[in-house]
Amino acid sequence: MSANPLLSPSSLPYAYPDFDAIAEEHFAPAFEAGMGEQRAEVDAITGDAAPPTFDNTIVALERSGATLRRVSAVFATLAGSCSTPGIRAIEAEFAPRLAAHADAITLDPRLFARIGAVPADGLDVESRRLLERRHRDAVRAGARLGPAEQRRLRELNAELSALSTEFGARLLAGTNAAAVRVEDPARLDGLPADAVAARDGVLTLGLPTAQPALASLTDRALREQLHRASTTRCALGDEHDTRAVILRTVALRAKRAALLGHPHHASWVVEVGTAGSVEAIDAMLGKLVPAAVANARAEAAELSALAGYEIAAWDRAFHTERLRRERYDLDAAALRPYFELERVLHDGVFHAAGRLYGLRVTERHDLPRYHPEVRVFDVDDEHGPLGLFVADLHSRDSKRGGAWMNSFVTQSHLLGTRPVVLNTLNIARGEPTLLTVDEVRTLFHEFGHALHGLLSDVRYPTFAGTGVPRDFVEYPSQVNEMWLDDPEILANYARHHETGEPLPVELVERLRESRRLGEGFRTAEYLGATLLDLAWHRLGAEERVDDVLAFEADALAAAGVDVVPPRYRSTYFNHVFGGGYSAGYYSYIWSEVLDADTVEWFAEHGGLRRENGERFRRELLARGGAVDPMEAYRAFRGRDPELTPLLNRRGLA
Repeated sequence: MSANPLLSPSSLPYAYPDFDAIAEEHFAPAFEAGMGEQRAEVDAITGDAAPPTFDNTIVALERSGATLRRVSAVFATLAGSCSTPGIRAIEAEFAPRLAAHADAITLDPRLFARIGAVPADGLDVESRRLLERRHRDAVRAGARLGPAEQRRLRELNAELSALSTEFGARLLAGTNAAAVRVEDPARLDGLPADAVAARDGVLTLGLPTAQPALASLTDRALREQLHRASTTRCALGDEHDTRAVILRTVALRAKRAALLGHPHHASWVVEVGTAGSVEAIDAMLGKLVPAAVANARAEAAELSALAGYEIAAWDRAFHTERLRRERYDLDAAALRPYFELERVLHDGVFHAAGRLYGLRVTERHDLPRYHPEVRVFDVDDEHGPLGLFVADLHSRDSKRGGAWMNSFVTQSHLLGTRPVVLNTLNIARGEPTLLTVDEVRTLFHEFGHALHGLLSDVRYPTFAGTGVPRDFVEYPSQVNEMWLDDPEILANYARHHETGEPLPVELVERLRESRRLGEGFRTAEYLGATLLDLAWHRLGAEERVDDVLAFEADALAAAGVDVVPPRYRSTYFNHVFGGGYSAGYYSYIWSEVLDADTVEWFAEHGGLRRENGERFRRELLARGGAVDPMEAYRAFRGRDPELTPLLNRRGLA
């Protein structure tokens, strides 16, 4: 055990994990040791004969579990990005045990009694908020339930944790298995030459329903084959089928919600978001759905007229690009040579952060990596070092789909730690790697999450960076997307990878003019996924569903959003069945209300100016969850958010 590198803090800069020393066999004993250590720390808190105080109870809890946090952060990264049979076996074994460990702490009656007895007098704002948060989380987790109810709750949590792990494993394998193999290269007509070379005849699937290649492939039969591969994955009755996992998951979530005094899982989740209630979400979505669906229908009619036949789901992206070329003389594929990955990253994403926040991002090559493609960067500003940014940008079979941010180390003045944050994407490697506009947007979006972590300035780790309500966490990342087409930033990075020539001004203007093209489809497919998520999680404990696909079809029809396939169908909806967005996928549009309103604020105040960035950093990014997020928003914006900017952006006004 003394040789296990996970059992003590890394000696590398910023406590960055020593991946050269870490092996799979270290995780199981490290998890065991981490759980034992934290249990002992909690026992010391509850066994303290001194009266409960903020320091000997709440601060002690914040300090507890250091080993377990360290092990979990490293393991979660490998499970998501470098999955192996060994990693999956460890995950399956420990997921329910970790859930049980968390319950043993949260539901400890002695600990709950001490938390409730801690006096709030004299506490500063962040400390008082932490005390309230600890008490609230314990109540929400079932600390007030009787012994029999708590035993049942522990059983539910353990099984739900195992089911989430199983869903993710099946989805990864099912997505890999559903890749479309094309024997005749001529069928790939329409794909850019570098994309054809990178794919080597294999059309791998991204996580959402819509696959990027559908915008380019001229072979309609291949488009249909690719679309059907996407929409039927994990629903084919084989070992990758996720339907039984889904049904069991929603049933257990409904039972847990009932046990905790809620009519359904959505009520329990939304209670602690900025939305406050499911009814508030309904009210907002009700303003969006009719206009989005009407726009989607109008777009479908226009595309059908262009195609000469009634388009199907697999035709939409292809003919949208045709329309873009005809109406705006703009070819999305022709833009890719201007979006080379390295230039976008350094001269776009990092440059914008430098202009706004004074950040300097410098790559370093002296730290170990968990995969050869991983890159590590020092981040500092005029005051000195801030932390490390880690980038894992390319797709591979061992990595789950999508893009996300997580942390190896979170910022905390209490613990004396600086942030080490990771962005993970799934960009196909090329020579050179040329990006679509959507991939450029994803780079800016995920770095917005990274900035939330890197610029955190809080005392307690619970509140660091993205430690905010789920329906607020997407807000800073969506704001960061605005800089991808800021004139100064765009001129700095959008240059032809061979000639160095900037993206022509007339192309930039046509790109902006074409932005709303297909917005009805995009909004409707997003709303479809959102409403599907809410439909699953509004089921009561006594309601029974036997057929996943039938329930899905009925839910989309009832919501009036069956005009296009949802962004995610149930069987591959990882956000809600394998991730942390159950009853929370609405967060993106909820956060976009704040985002669109914030974009207007920047425009009103001169845009890309250092003082604007500093205000956003000081009032929002630095605060994390240490203040009420809507109070932070009002401190930044000077008022409550307004819906009109979002409606205008999406063409719904």
